[in-house]
Amino acid sequence: MSKRDIFCVTLTALLFATMEVTLKIAGGELDSFQLTFIRFAIGGIVLLPFALNDLKARKVRLTGSDWIYMLILGIICIPVSMLLFQIAILNANANLVAVIICSNPIFVMLYSRIIFKDRITITKAIVLAVSVLGLLFAANPFDLAEGNSVFGIVCAVIAAAAFALYTTLGKLRIEKIGDMSMTCLTFILGCGAMLVPMLILGKPIFAGINMENLGIILYIGVAVTGMGYFSYFTAIHSCGPANASIVFFMKPMFAPIFALVMLGESITWNIIVGIALLLTGSFFNIRNAKKVQKKDVPELRT
Repeated sequence: MSKRDIFCVTLTALLFATMEVTLKIAGGELDSFQLTFIRFAIGGIVLLPFALNDLKARKVRLTGSDWIYMLILGIICIPVSMLLFQIAILNANANLVAVIICSNPIFVMLYSRIIFKDRITITKAIVLAVSVLGLLFAANPFDLAEGNSVFGIVCAVIAAAAFALYTTLGKLRIEKIGDMSMTCLTFILGCGAMLVPMLILGKPIFAGINMENLGIILYIGVAVTGMGYFSYFTAIHSCGPANASIVFFMKPMFAPIFALVMLGESITWNIIVGIALLLTGSFFNIRNAKKVQKKDVPELRT
């Protein structure tokens, strides 16, 4: 990889690694619906010029079917997966939620087996087994660490499973629409769908935003969600999906450190073991992806 590629991968990993910490801080003042809506609306707007340029370069004409498909993906992603992700962050430690959300390739493999009839190879079976074991160690459900709850862990697991479904289904049209455009438009459409339950439930949209929390809101929306995904896609296009996926090898290592420094969350032995096992699974996954000569876009993870 070139110095530019290394910079993009490292920047993406650092931005994504701060996600859970900053969302936990901002979530103390803002409603979960509200924060999820705002961050993806901002992120979608940041990505929009690049997405439109990509569509123009591809000479793609989106059909009604494409818009409906992206709306469905947007609903799975924003009002379901990312809302549960935010709720999980408020009901469990940020370091654990970061580890759980990074385990979504477990579900991607299972969905791919069902939807695309992908064969579960020995390597994939090893990745699944090691990743599940890592998830169990990290969560340690029989002896929950202070700050964790069963509800928070369940929400995080469902969020990871839903995001994996969003990723898997997205592959059906990503070749036509493109990764940047698909992500941007599903973010925006998902936010539009999110407005419906927000209005019905009387959730705030902009109420509660002030000069004290505006900075962290902009950081989450512009930097983490907007720039983070832009940098990730830049890395994909420059050095390939397999190399770019190193981002998700790095995030589980950085996220607990940020949680320790910014939130005072302890890095317990089971978190260390869980991360080590997940990284082992990621290593085999990345190595296998490099061997397989495909142009498929890798899993999009938070």
